[in-house]
Amino acid sequence: MQFSGFRVIKEALTGHKGWKPLWRNPDPQPSYDYIIVGGGGHGLATAWNLARTFGAKRIAVLEKGWLGSGNIGRNTTIIRSNYMLPGNEPFYELSMKLWERMEQDLNFNAMVSQRGILNLAHTDAQRDAFRRRGNAMRFAGADSELLDQDGVRAMYPWLNFDNARFPIKGGLLQRRGGTARHDGVAWGYARAADRLGVDIIQNCEVTGFRIENGRLRGVETSRGFIGAGKVGVAVAGSSGRVMAKAGLRLPIESHVLQAFVSEGLKPVVDGVITFGAGHFYVSQSDKGGLVFGGDIDGYNSYAQRGNLPVIEDVIEGGMALMPAIGRARLLRAWGGIMDMSMDGSPIIDRTPIEGLYLNAGWCYGGFKATPASGLCFAHLLATDRPHETARFLRLDRFARGLVIDEKGMGAQPNLH
Repeated sequence: MQFSGFRVIKEALTGHKGWKPLWRNPDPQPSYDYIIVGGGGHGLATAWNLARTFGAKRIAVLEKGWLGSGNIGRNTTIIRSNYMLPGNEPFYELSMKLWERMEQDLNFNAMVSQRGILNLAHTDAQRDAFRRRGNAMRFAGADSELLDQDGVRAMYPWLNFDNARFPIKGGLLQRRGGTARHDGVAWGYARAADRLGVDIIQNCEVTGFRIENGRLRGVETSRGFIGAGKVGVAVAGSSGRVMAKAGLRLPIESHVLQAFVSEGLKPVVDGVITFGAGHFYVSQSDKGGLVFGGDIDGYNSYAQRGNLPVIEDVIEGGMALMPAIGRARLLRAWGGIMDMSMDGSPIIDRTPIEGLYLNAGWCYGGFKATPASGLCFAHLLATDRPHETARFLRLDRFARGLVIDEKGMGAQPNLH
């Protein structure tokens, strides 16, 4: 079923009787050439790229719950490529370019909105650091603009420019950044992968790996054993405990990251804004709610809910930046489980077990990386070679001393 404006009009005139489910709900086959563990954005994008870009067949995606029940539906929907280091910026710029053509590639409205992202600078040193980052972005082919205070004021005159502690001195703007509908991304990839023959198997939890003489033979699941030629694991915050079933210990910690949405308000934030003197970022949804978030909770957890001190810290950051939101009601909050690597950068690599591959360690960058992650992980699975833009994202970089410390603040999750 191809979506089009003509199809929408036709269904409207015929009582909407022609719509079909977006994807099948098949039973698992005894074996597959490729199994992707994790039915979130990265797993679904990987399966779609395997089928579409590399022509692979006999592919399955295994999801322990319902499709999109993990972090792909529990984030603040921001897309951007405003990184600095060579190990990150080319990768995220590739992802941005794929975001720009995603809806055409998938034939699905993911509500990609390039409304711009503005990182505010509050000190002279921070402004200089943003200048360096902006130059690095341009070297990688991304767009960037360094704004002075007047430039920021022209965009958002209602910000608290004269805050005695955190005066706004300028900002780094990426106009191509913005937002996308998170669950729409999952649905689009699932539908497109299904159309290429990928089996999306929900309520199928991986409970173990069958390994013989260092070679993976398949996965044990809640629906029985499924053989596999290659298995790619893309389960975000559950990476540690899933890979432990294969006897592997990863250089990551799992933390809760909370997000929030306010009651519906009249349009006020037409882009994405980040507070440079604390960890706070905000955009406004099509329903009018302010969508915002901040730091991870300060303890390891696999629970999808956080604690009150982080809520207070995030709200304090928002109030320092835009005091008017103090009159708005907080509508709801939720949490996702973040797989925080030791240097703040992701991992896309083979594991010591032949036939087992890993996609993990996304920290705060998982959603925006979805298109490039799927392409690069599929490339690795299909060719056994890292994609050019993911060649630095190796599992052994911590042992080799080749960390990608984007913030330069220390190799532990609470610092990045």
